[in-house]
Amino acid sequence: MSINELQDEVIAEFSDFDDWMDRYQLLIDLGNEQEPLEEEYKTEQNLIEGCQSRVWLQADEVAGKMIFKAESDALIVKGIIALLIKVLSGHTPEEILNADLYFIDKIGLKEHLSPTRSNGLLSMVKQMRLYALAFKAKDGSKK
Repeated sequence: MSINELQDEVIAEFSDFDDWMDRYQLLIDLGNEQEPLEEEYKTEQNLIEGCQSRVWLQADEVAGKMIFKAESDALIVKGIIALLIKVLSGHTPEEILNADLYFIDKIGLKEHLSPTRSNGLLSMVKQMRLYALAFKAKDGSKK
């Protein structure tokens, strides 16, 4: 599935709930369904700066596609990073760099987060794009 198809899937999933308490529960459930990040990756190097909670993000490239894994010590934040992984993981660095992540606004996520959590969301997106940029540059230097 393309990034936009995955975003549309997320939007549809969230539109099933009118109440933001139910949407928060969905975020928590998504975070709990995510495979835990191995302890060896919970390092300072993988810690995302700008997040109120501790969030670790590990990125690898497999067959030209970015694979993200993450963990957080906060339930809602763990759900937010799970959403980002659902949408971006499995795509090329180029696709990630060019993606318009419209689902964040469409589901009303930013406006229902505290300012510090909203900044954390932006930091997570920024870090995922930085990883994509680094892998793209590395691949470009091999040619």
